[in-house]
Amino acid sequence: MSNIVEPTADPLVRQIAARVRAERERRRWTLAQLADASGVSPAMISRIERGESSPTAVVLGKLSAAFQLGVASLLALAEGAPEPAADIPGVRRGTDAAEWRDPGTGYRRRQITGPRFPAEIAEIRLPAGARVPYPAAAFAFVRQLVWVLDGRLTFHDGDTVHELDAGDTIELGAPAERVFANTTGAECRYAVVLTRDARP
Repeated sequence: MSNIVEPTADPLVRQIAARVRAERERRRWTLAQLADASGVSPAMISRIERGESSPTAVVLGKLSAAFQLGVASLLALAEGAPEPAADIPGVRRGTDAAEWRDPGTGYRRRQITGPRFPAEIAEIRLPAGARVPYPAAAFAFVRQLVWVLDGRLTFHDGDTVHELDAGDTIELGAPAERVFANTTGAECRYAVVLTRDARP
């Protein structure tokens, strides 16, 4: 399965492109250095940064791990960057929240909290049969809880597999390779609650 899709006019994809480039430049890394740190090819990173292609959740996981950011943090920064109004406390309508869609799996993510809120909360919709793996480094420097809202989530936490039903939660410990999988025939909807931690 390809990690990249054709050019898109999706404004959120352009925001992700700008955020990836900003994070790389803030560290004064070349494309080659980010490629070495993430395992993503320089050509692919270049296309992502130019907004020519939409990265999959797996590619975002590798890039965020290289930046020592959670995927949720990278996406939240991208989603919150161009909208100063999102910093203002108060009502945020569901219809106003940007939704990011993984072109590889159809996974959909909607940021619930604004960029100044002390925790990041996102709603995820994982289609039937979808499987999204992340490297351990994507979970460094964060505390994270997963709360299943609808359906069933098969969650691989290192070598341990948890079958989580609606209402179940799992609080993640030390960084490990993790996989979010939906082995059922119906969509799974869950929330991810994340806070920054001083230690990996």
